[in-house]
Formats: sequence, C-alpha cells, structure tokens
Amino acid sequence: MSRAILVLEDGKVFDGESYGSEGSTLGEIVFATGMTGYQETLTDPSYAGQIVVQTAPHIGNTGVNKRDEESSRIWVSGYVVRDASRVVSNFRAEGSLDDELVKYGIVSIKNIDTRALTRHLRSAGVMRAGIFSGASAEAPIDDLLTAVRAGKKMQGLALSDVVSTKQLYRVAPQGERFGSVAILDLGIKASTIENMAARGLEVLVYPATSTSADLLAEKPDAVFYSNGPGDPETAGSQVEALREILKAGTPFFGICFGNQLLGRALGFETYKLAFGHRGINQPVMDRTTGKVEVTAHNHGFAVRVDGGPEVVSPAGFGRVLVSHVSLNDDVVEGLTCLDIPAYSVQYHPEAAAGPHDSNYLFDRLIDLIKTNRKG
Repeated sequence: MSRAILVLEDGKVFDGESYGSEGSTLGEIVFATGMTGYQETLTDPSYAGQIVVQTAPHIGNTGVNKRDEESSRIWVSGYVVRDASRVVSNFRAEGSLDDELVKYGIVSIKNIDTRALTRHLRSAGVMRAGIFSGASAEAPIDDLLTAVRAGKKMQGLALSDVVSTKQLYRVAPQGERFGSVAILDLGIKASTIENMAARGLEVLVYPATSTSADLLAEKPDAVFYSNGPGDPETAGSQVEALREILKAGTPFFGICFGNQLLGRALGFETYKLAFGHRGINQPVMDRTTGKVEVTAHNHGFAVRVDGGPEVVSPAGFGRVLVSHVSLNDDVVEGLTCLDIPAYSVQYHPEAAAGPHDSNYLFDRLIDLIKTNRKG
C-alpha cells in the first residue's frame, strides 16, 4: 500500500495510506458525523468540491449498491477514513467501496487519526486541503502546501451548474396523479424525487440555468428548489427567478441550498459557518409544533435573520416565521412565509439512510397545494 499525505491549509499534515484512486486532489475539507449512509454522502452532489472526513471509524463494510446511490456518480473531491473495511459483508452489496472510489477517480486516504483531525477542524474551522498519494506524496511538504493554498475557496464558488441536469426530464407519479411540481435541479438527490412521486406528483426536473418562465411554463402546482453545492451568494439568477415565482403566487418548497435561496429572495443575507452541519444526528426544533426532530444535514452556509421568530421580509414578501432552529447553535433551519405560499428547511427530510423524523415536510407541500387550489 503506497503512502498518502493529507495537507491542510494551515500547515497541519497527516500521514496515512492510499485508498481508492492514487494521485492528488484539492478541495474544502469537511467532516460528516453519520455512523451509516456513507454511500448517500459520497453520491450527494452537495459535496462537490469538498474532501469529506468520516468521523465513524469503520467505513466500507457494507460495500456499495446501485439502489443507494443519490445521483449518477460520486461527487466528493476526496475521501478521508480511519479504518477501511478489508471485506464486504452485506447481502445487498454489489461491489466494494474501494473499487467504487477507483472507478470514479476519487483520491482518498485511510489509516489516519480522524478523531484528531475532526477536533482540529472544529477548533480551526473548515479550510482548503489536499490529498497526495503515490508519486505526488514524495514532493516536498512546502510544495504541497503551496498547491493547497492555491486551490479555490468555497466562499464565492458557484457549483450548481456543474452538478445539475443538462436538460429537462420527467418522472411519473406513483399511483393516482395528484398534480405536478417543477424542480430546479441545483444538485438534487434521487430520494427527493422519489418522495415527490410517492405522493402522486408528476416531477419535472429543470437545469439550474432555467428561468422563472421555464419553471412556470407548464403551470405546475408547485415549484421546488433542491439542495446543492457552492455559495448561495453566487446564485443571483436563481434568486431573481424565485422572486418572480413568489410574486406569481405559485406554492414553493426549498431544501438546503433551496432554503438559502428562499432566504436571499426574501431579502435576508447568507453567511458561511465555521465548520458547517454535516451528518445524520442534528437536533432541530420545529417551532410550529414544538417537536424536536433528529435530522440529516449537509450545509456550510446559512441564512441570517435578526430578531424573530417572526419578522418582515426586507424584500416585501410579508411576514416570515423562522420555523425551524438548530438546538446546537441556534442556526436558522427553516423559513415559513405567512402571507404567501412558501416554506423551506435547511436540512434533508429525504435522508435515505435516515433519520426520517422530517419526512412530513413533503406532506406539507401537498397540503399547501390543496390550500392554494381552494384559494
């Protein structure tokens, strides 16, 4: 097994062994706290441009399979694990994680102290990093550090166009057709589409470059903005399109990146978190019910709302309720418009590996469509 080196922007270095594909890669290094669901993480387009550290020590034991993929490929820029499983032991497995990483050219590293690394990132914040294995690991550390510091920062980076579909496609509803939803694909996960179709919605998935006219062309019952990677401040055209949709009175639902873009459409700012929320064990309070949900997260940016929980939209869309809030750090985790039919959450109610506490949010969309039809 060849040597691999993880180099952080602040000069900290971790020695390990090559895993997956051999070579070099750069990205923003982040940590994900899920004990399960590594395949969902790897194939989530929201992780594009990022090197992901798994805090769970043992990774790969259940292998990989097509059913658990959230998109057509692995999107992470690099992968960091402590103990990579030497064998695959699961009746659903169709291959090994190691082979899957090689297939998609994902440069990875194993056998490093991921606990020490995570503690460092929690203190210093996420930053640029690089994984170097094989011949590239033999270069002087100063040269590798220079390469890392020359890499792109996530702040100011637009990635939705990279991960989005290139053309419109449709997914038929399951069972009786209830209506339709136009989805702006900013990096959508397959589970989101499945949840929509399961509720009788015909799903129309549009490229990230689509206009409000495109999204409203077939008179959908609702518009949805998906999760996705990058800085929401770069998504000016998607924000302007959303403002037109809100003015048209079409029901709207957004998840993750979609929540940030709703926030910006309503006139609020977004900002970068020190180390973000990533994992499947994040506690969130739903202020509309008082219920605490265990939720799945993957975001490095958030919406800033001063005051509340009820405030007025600076962009003129009426009253807005900060409907969900993180119980770890009070970050805004959801917005509900009280005068127009629109709401969003920062986390992932479609989490395939779970938890499923927040799956009801898709039912809220159905209720919103029903209410809008009556109005």
